[in-house]
Amino acid sequence: MLRDLLIQLTEPIVSIIDIFALIIIAIGTVDAFINGTRVMFSHPEGHHAVRHVWMRYSRWLVAGLTFQLAADILETSVTPAWDDIGRIAAIAVVRTFLNFFLERDQRDIGELQRSPKP
Repeated sequence: MLRDLLIQLTEPIVSIIDIFALIIIAIGTVDAFINGTRVMFSHPEGHHAVRHVWMRYSRWLVAGLTFQLAADILETSVTPAWDDIGRIAAIAVVRTFLNFFLERDQRDIGELQRSPKP
């Protein structure tokens, strides 16, 4: 009975968190498209401006992936079958690696931008 209640509460919450992630990623994608297009036409040789657009986009993606990972964690708490848990775990691992590499790239670019220019 308590488990059924937990499942009934968790399923809509997971869906809501996934919708949040979808919205964040969609907004970030539109933002990257608009700003990327603008930079391509206004800065034809603007490597730094393009990098700024991609780094901004990666922050949106990290936020969306973090929400998706939270939804995965909640979903595993009420998943009854090992096959489902394995599928969710595989997705969570992929999202975690993506998140790790995006955050690492953001940190590396930030350090390059802060380092003194020769």
